[in-house]
Amino acid sequence: MQIDTSRQDLAWQEQALCAQTGGDFFFPEPGSSVREAKRICRLCETRAECLEYALDNDERFGVWGGLSEKERQRLRRIRGGG
Repeated sequence: MQIDTSRQDLAWQEQALCAQTGGDFFFPEPGSSVREAKRICRLCETRAECLEYALDNDERFGVWGGLSEKERQRLRRIRGGG
């Protein structure tokens, strides 16, 4: 019997503060500030899961786990993942 772990793996999204505030902060227009998104992320209990999800799924846009696109790109390079 195969267990569907994808639903369980994404359960953190239901508790994420971004799910309660809307995507505008987390996917701003190019050149806009991500300061407010990062502030919300710092308060979020699911920040680590969110960041790992973004890194594992190569999310290229928005703020995930408190990091911008450029910050995640740097982290991937440090980790040796691209």
